Amino acid sequence: MTLTTTCLAAAESAPTLDVVAPAETFAAAPPALGAPDRNALMRRARMLSWIGLVWIGLEGAVGVAAGIAAGSVALIGFGADSVIEGLASFVIIWRFTGLRKESDQAEQRAQRLVAAQFFILAPWVAYGAIRALVVGDHPDASWIGIGLAVTSAAGMPLLGHAKRRIGEQLDSLATRGEGTQNILCGYLACALLVGLAGNAVFGLWWLDPAAALVIAAIAVREGRSAWRGDSCCTAC
Repeated sequence: MTLTTTCLAAAESAPTLDVVAPAETFAAAPPALGAPDRNALMRRARMLSWIGLVWIGLEGAVGVAAGIAAGSVALIGFGADSVIEGLASFVIIWRFTGLRKESDQAEQRAQRLVAAQFFILAPWVAYGAIRALVVGDHPDASWIGIGLAVTSAAGMPLLGHAKRRIGEQLDSLATRGEGTQNILCGYLACALLVGLAGNAVFGLWWLDPAAALVIAAIAVREGRSAWRGDSCCTAC
């Protein structure tokens, strides 16, 4: 009896080993230092889209008004083009709101919507350019239009590249496509500037529609790339 009691006492006083499930043994690994926060990137993408939307809205209003005042088909077309570009900003804001933030289906739908807007943009620019070349209208000099073109040519590519960087980090072709539209807007503003300045100083009215045709061709190429899901405008 004494031996049994002694064995039981020794068993109770012996150290015990707790069995822990493997999943409980290791804590979740912390995020890598310097890794971008996805929610922060999505907020930044929405913010850039809102900035672009306000900017493009003002650009469109000023462009159409100045174009009507000067009788400039190029300026009116540039302003109307801004309205089409504004749709891309709405698409990205929609893409990164609510439950769509992590939805691959929403990303694909946004990607196709942005691509479709390239296809709307290209024939619009081409039609305006061909009409200007055929009709041969000589618009009045528009210094407001020249100022608008300078602002857009300088600022839109910066905004576009910022959106493309966010799109790369989010792996969002839709965001990159919207950024490419802004870059194309900068190129189109350069063409507009050359046309308006050439017309005002040298009377070379045909420079703007000729350059606009090149922009339309680029827009078609980028629209096809965005629709297929390729990385578009890698040279931008």
